[in-house]
Amino acid sequence: MGVIAWLVLGALSGWIANRLMGKNISTGLLDNIIIGIIGAFIGGFVFNFLGSETIIAFNLHSIFVSVIGACILLWIINKIRR
Repeated sequence: MGVIAWLVLGALSGWIANRLMGKNISTGLLDNIIIGIIGAFIGGFVFNFLGSETIIAFNLHSIFVSVIGACILLWIINKIRR
């Protein structure tokens, strides 16, 4: 994927993960992009470990994988902060 697609995917999945995890505070665009991109790596690793295909395009599967990874990342961050 291109850089623009990674930024859009990161922003979208970071925003969705923030809402799903109950983080209704207003986070910035840069925060959502970082959470989403790191979440995509985490989600890709987890889904690859489980035998699913990797993220190779901007589609619903890649958004789902990155949102799951971003939720895992936010859960870990929440546990560390406590």
